[in-house]
Amino acid sequence: MYIAQGFKSGNTFWKYIQGSVLLILASIVGQLFFTAFVVIDSLSSGKQFQPAALNMMTYFDSNTTLFFLLSTFVFVLAALFFIVKLLHHQTILSVTTSREKVDWSRVITAFGIWSVFTIGSTLIMYFANPSNFEINFKPIPFLILTLIGVIMIPLQTSAEEYIFRGYLMQGFAVLARNKWFPLLMTSFIFGGLHFFNPEVEKMGPIIMIYYMGTGLFLGILTLMDEGMELALGFHAANNTIGALLITSDWTAFQTNSILKDISNPSAGIDVILPVFIIYPILLLIFSKKYQWTNWKEKLTGRIPSV
Repeated sequence: MYIAQGFKSGNTFWKYIQGSVLLILASIVGQLFFTAFVVIDSLSSGKQFQPAALNMMTYFDSNTTLFFLLSTFVFVLAALFFIVKLLHHQTILSVTTSREKVDWSRVITAFGIWSVFTIGSTLIMYFANPSNFEINFKPIPFLILTLIGVIMIPLQTSAEEYIFRGYLMQGFAVLARNKWFPLLMTSFIFGGLHFFNPEVEKMGPIIMIYYMGTGLFLGILTLMDEGMELALGFHAANNTIGALLITSDWTAFQTNSILKDISNPSAGIDVILPVFIIYPILLLIFSKKYQWTNWKEKLTGRIPSV
């Protein structure tokens, strides 16, 4: 049972609180990486350092900004691996899956399915309303974006998955000894942390349905499949392909993508469709492929004493 693997080393919920604090500190250290770069760049160029320079959105071009935004997650992911091993005395495998080894075919399958859907839906939107988009493609900046995206974005999405569908999922299981509480809590926190994204300001709080619904979907994938592989693949495809295909002036990732959305943002069918139609269809597809059974027990059942 994947979610119960946090019990193996006699972990207590207090340890997960300690680990979460360390992860926050690692995130701060990652952000200081950018600050140090700006200070060094100012000194080396003979400029007087200005606090306003710490706005990376205006200090760098979009590719460099994206790199520094994503680099924070490298620090967080590295810290998580050390926390799991040294504080919780677990292996990374035990926070990844209940299988004897990581099933990379599952990662690739989820990545492929969601990549095809993302590309297809973007093309449909473009040809249905071409006036809402402009071609943003520039070969060299796009090539650099692709290099950054393929390497760095999966690290960012993996960090988020290891924290929410791995570390905290098992941590809340230790606290509650059931499955529904970790599922709901990780979905709520995952969605809540997106509240400060610029999309929320532009489209309104209703978009939180999408963020929390996505967290719930990824949590269900993890619990039903007894591992994070499908969630890892889906999340990597969602952010990587999305960053390469389309950008706008009001999204968290502003990139040198192929297309730029210049429409007036509004939350409507694009919020409802994934959460209430597309995600359930994906769950059905995965359930048939991987022969999931006993949904009620896997999603809401109690965890026996280990």
